Amino acid sequence: MQEGGMDDLLVFVTVAQEHNFTRAAARLGVSPSAVSQTIKGLEERLGVRLLTRTTRSVTRTEAGERLLNDIAPLLDQIQDHLSAVSDLRKRPSGTVRITADEFAARYVLWPKLLPILGTYPDVTVELITDYGLTDIVAERFDAGVRLGGVIDADMVAMPIGPEMRMVTVASPDYLAKHGSPPCPEKLTEHRCINLRLPTHGGLYPWEFGSNENEFRVRVNGPLIMNSVLQILEACLAGVGIAQLPDTQVKPHLDDGTLNEILTHWSEPFPGYHLYYPSRRQQTAAFRVVMDHLRMEQ
Repeated sequence: MQEGGMDDLLVFVTVAQEHNFTRAAARLGVSPSAVSQTIKGLEERLGVRLLTRTTRSVTRTEAGERLLNDIAPLLDQIQDHLSAVSDLRKRPSGTVRITADEFAARYVLWPKLLPILGTYPDVTVELITDYGLTDIVAERFDAGVRLGGVIDADMVAMPIGPEMRMVTVASPDYLAKHGSPPCPEKLTEHRCINLRLPTHGGLYPWEFGSNENEFRVRVNGPLIMNSVLQILEACLAGVGIAQLPDTQVKPHLDDGTLNEILTHWSEPFPGYHLYYPSRRQQTAAFRVVMDHLRMEQ
């Protein structure tokens, strides 16, 4: 294989990871037809089919799976070395890709990332919101954000936020009509707003207490949503009781538009951590992001 070389392999890896020509083209900044022609040419030169195409998706053949596993780590290493050379410039530059859930992106990351955009014009931050436990290596992210610092063994975790509490709240109108449950177990008699997360499959059980006294309550109600931002709006509208992060509801507790209930059962837990591969060489752009996200001691 001579013509195309590294560029063709990069196109193949991108399509293999995205399972879609259109998404791969968008990620590479080229047209889908150009991506298709590149893959076709690569397969012809190798004499083997790498990808199986259907009307809905793209899957890897046995040969494609083997090629991806062999070359994807090598391409990452090459990119790391190229980035290290670029770091010799006076100003940090490059793109830093981070995946985080919706709440972390809005309340933890955005306030700290905002100063970077004006101070470092050559640094681009790509922030992707996702509730799933993303494989940041396979998806080519520089870092991810999770609660509690529970990570894989080959990752490094850095705290970027303080301890948090999940607080149970309701609007004054709701409490006036339905009263307040005296204990968590009585929540089953109330209208609650449920959260569905892809990482759990089912509805997220509400957690109370801590350590050996921790227990969960599965609640019912008229509304199920997959966003804590939407749940907050529904709770403010008096739809029902919600369990939400304390940072998110604090302004509403302060102005009286929400009331906290079951306070004695709400215990703090470790906050958000930035996690990233321990073996990957850090670029100057990534170090800038880390410095801004690092929690003040």
